[in-house]
Amino acid sequence: MDLKDSVAIATSGLNAQSKRVRVTSENLANANTTSKTAGGEPYRRKTITFKNELDRASGTQRVKVNKIKEDTTSELGMKYDPSHPAADAKGYVRTPNVNSLSEAMDLREAQHSYEANLQVVRAARGMMSSTVDLLRD
Repeated sequence: MDLKDSVAIATSGLNAQSKRVRVTSENLANANTTSKTAGGEPYRRKTITFKNELDRASGTQRVKVNKIKEDTTSELGMKYDPSHPAADAKGYVRTPNVNSLSEAMDLREAQHSYEANLQVVRAARGMMSSTVDLLRD
């Protein structure tokens, strides 16, 4: 594997983590988004999964987004607010299944992963630049 492959692998990681940040930010932004109609569905948290994909030309593995989908397995919350337009007959409003603390932690982890991949790109670029400088002399 050469430096070009290292940069390509790290770039795939940058793209994947960038999408993870977007999905997590969307979850945080909609943490309090309820339905506008009685008994309606509130915002459902989105999850992102990744997969490895073989780049046949270089023989290296790259990370790709596998799926972005709604989290339908975790329970929605319920809040008593009979004055809310989305309240059911008993006065309860269904709330999103977003845990702001978990999302903030996921956002922080994605940020660290992004920075790690960025450091790989910077290091490889510096090594390529040093090699070119040596060849000029």
